[in-house]
Amino acid sequence: MWHNLRALGLATLPVHHTRAAPLGAWFATAALTGASLAAAAPQGCPRNTDVRPAVQHLQEAMAQGRFIAYEPSSLRVVNGAVTPADPAGIRADLSVLRQKFDALITYDAVHGAEQIAPIATALGFRALIIGVWNPAADAELSAAIEAARRFPDLVVGISLGNETLFAHHSDPQALAAQIARVRQRLPTTALTTTEPFHIYSQPGTAALLGQLDFLLVNVHPIFQPWFRDASDRTAAQFVVNVLAELAPLSCGPILVKETGVPSAPATAGFSEQRQASFYLELRRLLRPSAARAFAYFSAFDAPWREFDAGPVPGAHPEEAHFGLYDAGRHPKQAARELPPLPAGD
Repeated sequence: MWHNLRALGLATLPVHHTRAAPLGAWFATAALTGASLAAAAPQGCPRNTDVRPAVQHLQEAMAQGRFIAYEPSSLRVVNGAVTPADPAGIRADLSVLRQKFDALITYDAVHGAEQIAPIATALGFRALIIGVWNPAADAELSAAIEAARRFPDLVVGISLGNETLFAHHSDPQALAAQIARVRQRLPTTALTTTEPFHIYSQPGTAALLGQLDFLLVNVHPIFQPWFRDASDRTAAQFVVNVLAELAPLSCGPILVKETGVPSAPATAGFSEQRQASFYLELRRLLRPSAARAFAYFSAFDAPWREFDAGPVPGAHPEEAHFGLYDAGRHPKQAARELPPLPAGD
C-alpha cells in the first residue's frame, strides 16, 4: 500500500520502501504516519549511566568526522559461499578511505572483519561501529564484543543485525531481549540495530526502541517510485524529512547508515554525476551534528552483489554500483568532490 508524504513535507510523493541489503534482498511497502509513530513511541530509554560516554564519543564522531559504510572489497558472497576478506586487502581499502573518511560502519564481525579494528586504529580512524550480521551467532557476537573491549577508543557502537526485522529473521521483542543481554556483557558500548526507516514506526517496536542507544537507519530515496524524475535536492530533502519524523522515536542520536545513489546502470537513470549531485545536496541540507548525521553508502563497488540471492527473482544491477570507489579502489566523482575532513584530522 502506498501513502502520500504529507507528514514528511513531500505531499505529492508516495512512500514505497524497496531495499536490497548488501547480503540479501527483501522488499516491502510502508509509510510513516502520525498514528504509527504514536504506536511505536519508545517505552522508556536506557538509563545506564556507564553507556553515556560511549554515546558521547559517537556524537563527537558524528559532528566532527565523516562516516562511510564499509565491506572489505576482498569479501565475496556467491551462492551462499563466503570468501573471507584478507588483511592485506583490508589495509589497502582503509588506506584509500582514510584520505576522505575517518569513521566506519561495518556489516560483519567475522569472515576476516576481525582485522578491521586493529588496522583502522593503526591508520588513525576516529570511530568504528561494528556490524553483527547474524546476532544469533555467538561466535560473531563474541568477536564484536572482543573488538569493542580491545579498542575502546575506536569502537563507538555495535549494530546487532542489518534489516533483521525487515527480513523476518527476528521480531522486535526477541531483538530487544538480545540487545539487553549484550548490554550485560558490554555495558559501556552503545548498542543499536539497523532497519529501513519505516520499520521503526510499526506497532510493536516500542520495547525495542527503548533499548537502542541510537538509531542507525537506512533511508533510500532511489527505491521510491518518484525518484527517477525528481530533483536531487528533493531526494536529499526526503532523507532529512524522514529523520525529522523519526526524532520522537529515538532515545539518542540518529545516524543514517545507508542512503545514496548508485553510479550505474545508466538505463535506470543512474550515473556518477547524479551520485555526486545527490551527496552535494545532502551535505547542504543535512549538516552533521551530534544529533543527526549520515554515512556515505558505500565504500566500494561489489560486482557480486548484482547476483546476490534473495526472495526477489532476477538480477539487481544497481546493487553492484553504490560505491564511492569502484572495485579497483579508484575514486568516483562523488569521492573526488568531497571537501577535506575538518581541521586536525
